[in-house]
Amino acid sequence: MQVSLRLDSECPRAFHLTLLERLAALAHVEVSVDLRPAEGGIPPSAAALFQLETAIHGLSANGLAKRLPLSALAPYQARPPAAPDLVIDLCGDVQREGTRVWRVTYDGAAGEAALLALILDGRTPIGRIEENGTYLAEGRLGTEYGGIALASFQDMLARTASLILAAMTGAARHALPVLPEPAHGNAAPAMPSAAKLGVRAGKALARRVVQKIYHLCYNAPHWKVGWRQTQGQDLLDLRAHPATGWQVLPDDGSRFYADPFPILHQGKVTLFVEDYIHRLGRAIISAVPFGPSGPIGRPEPVLDLPYHLSYPFVFERDGEVWMVPESCANRTVDLYRATAFPGGWVKEATLLSDIVASDATLVEHGGRWWLFATVRDGGGAFSDALHLWSAPDFRGPWTPHPKNPVLIDIASARPAGRMVKRGNDLLRPVQDCRRSYGAALGIARIVHLDLDGMSQVVEIILTPGALWSGRKLHTLNEAGGLEFIDGSAIAPRWKQRNGRRSSTASA
Repeated sequence: MQVSLRLDSECPRAFHLTLLERLAALAHVEVSVDLRPAEGGIPPSAAALFQLETAIHGLSANGLAKRLPLSALAPYQARPPAAPDLVIDLCGDVQREGTRVWRVTYDGAAGEAALLALILDGRTPIGRIEENGTYLAEGRLGTEYGGIALASFQDMLARTASLILAAMTGAARHALPVLPEPAHGNAAPAMPSAAKLGVRAGKALARRVVQKIYHLCYNAPHWKVGWRQTQGQDLLDLRAHPATGWQVLPDDGSRFYADPFPILHQGKVTLFVEDYIHRLGRAIISAVPFGPSGPIGRPEPVLDLPYHLSYPFVFERDGEVWMVPESCANRTVDLYRATAFPGGWVKEATLLSDIVASDATLVEHGGRWWLFATVRDGGGAFSDALHLWSAPDFRGPWTPHPKNPVLIDIASARPAGRMVKRGNDLLRPVQDCRRSYGAALGIARIVHLDLDGMSQVVEIILTPGALWSGRKLHTLNEAGGLEFIDGSAIAPRWKQRNGRRSSTASA
């Protein structure tokens, strides 16, 4: 297949070269580039904003938005076909009779300027690959760097490449989940004027100064774990925060606890958590036994490795207790077995390697084991590209889904806890990261899951509020009649909290 990539010759970027290289790596694809000036590009004042953000936020100067000389695209400029089989239009100006044209749009508008305008307007753009009004692939694009235009722009460019590759390979054809709240319209906002971009640059600098002061005064982010007795009704039943609120697992101020995973083993509930130690700048996995009245003691270390660990996905099978902690800092997904529960963890297998996979979550369904995780596919955000693997046994071997990524959606891709079967339904807690990482918790019902793909319906989104204070709501798990969530809090550096303290989340 002869594929031509249409881009603006006035502004070739590292993104374009990366996309060309990924397209050229596909079997039976020959790639060329259509380099002509295009209207409506990003103004020079936006480039100045990017430069300032690079300086004040310490961003890499070699990201996907980096400007390249035209000579960098020379390998793809030689002998372009007069009539390619397919044109991928990044500019929105291709009009060719008799040639297939894929138009790349953001909330219905084409071009980098449209994408940046949406970012500056605080939107969560829907990126689409369209052919004659039909959507071949679509995704709700996201970032963990809300408020930083350049970082957001680069993350969404990376996921644009994922969408194009998904369209080329036939993946990600399922429609985006409809979210249970009003969405923005399809029209992209206008690009701000040079004066307004200058104001934004000044605000970015002021915001960075405030952030520096904040980090001098606070341990940030500082997460907290909430717990309660379900008394027969968990959040999957209530679809709202319980009227009684939540109790908080106390910490000593020098660390925080997050990613709560309880397990009922030998008639007792044990809670495993990410135990983030501020002075180390990384987390270990700790565990604490729970009774009906709360924790019995404090979380004690059970797994400490040279790299950051989190999301301790624990489960029981074949008379043993197993754990798959997140270890994306090591670019692996590993399986551990407890030899002296709740400790004595030994690595049994590396399930996935050379991959940045977040929050690996396993479930047995349809006679197979499935592994869900968001993957940093070609760079970009950690939370918006859902990949699946399947295996005959949880130990493996794990085979990637032929249509990965099966979902691109910053609002519902990333796992947020164990999947739960209710009758014929498989319910999946998901993270809604549109506002920021881990900002809200969704409950999705899986409608379809097999080797043909995965689709889900997001049935409710829970946010922090009077019954769970703070800025985020992030994880949901239950065992033995005890339910756990987590979210962020503010903890002054000078305020040390010693000993045990029971409080409600709204205190």
